[in-house]
Amino acid sequence: MPPQILTVEDDAAIRRGIVDALRFAGYRALEAATGEAGMELAVSRDYDLLLLDLVLPGPGGLEILREVRRTRPTLPVIILTARGEEADRVAGLRQGADDYVVKPFSVKELLARVEAVLRRSPERPIDLDEIQFPGGVIDLSRAEVRFIVGGRMELSAREGELIRYLAVNAGRAIAREELLSHVWRVNPRGITTRTIDMHIARLREKLRDDPERPTLILTVRGKGYMFAARDGVESAVGTWKSDG
Repeated sequence: MPPQILTVEDDAAIRRGIVDALRFAGYRALEAATGEAGMELAVSRDYDLLLLDLVLPGPGGLEILREVRRTRPTLPVIILTARGEEADRVAGLRQGADDYVVKPFSVKELLARVEAVLRRSPERPIDLDEIQFPGGVIDLSRAEVRFIVGGRMELSAREGELIRYLAVNAGRAIAREELLSHVWRVNPRGITTRTIDMHIARLREKLRDDPERPTLILTVRGKGYMFAARDGVESAVGTWKSDG
């Protein structure tokens, strides 16, 4: 599936030009015209790159960037700025933006920067059908876990999405807030994370992962959860990760 790009830009003509260019180039596109709508999409939808104007009605671009960096620390962000906004541009880069484009810009320049940032991003889209682990395989297309010795277990749609996200990011501790944003697709602010802990407990049970001493889904104190990248899992994860 091609990458999905969220464009937050209040100028209708610029936003339409960007979205049309992205779609023509083969990307999927989301768009928002205000800071409020942009904030909502930025924290609740699944996408692969954010094109972010800094001057917006409602919450500004820097506020959106701070929230994105809190919930999705590795998501690629390109800021869109006008000539003469050097201070804002510098502020955006200091807060974690990956690149910037100065208006007016050519479609060719924008697409080149999008391609370059996606190429080096750890969050490039990856489609998984199966996740191998010592003792069995998680078949996401069939929504089940099959063991080499002894039976199978069904997975709910949410459990499948959760284990997929953890496996794609194997070896990285993922905060509960990030899981709420990417798997549940809700704004994590003010929402209890207990539901994540319950889903993790059920996944461990279905994977026969000892909750007292788990070896597949690890609890990282003060951070969240991590899918272990080791033994047979490590080599498999290497094929799922992008070369960029």
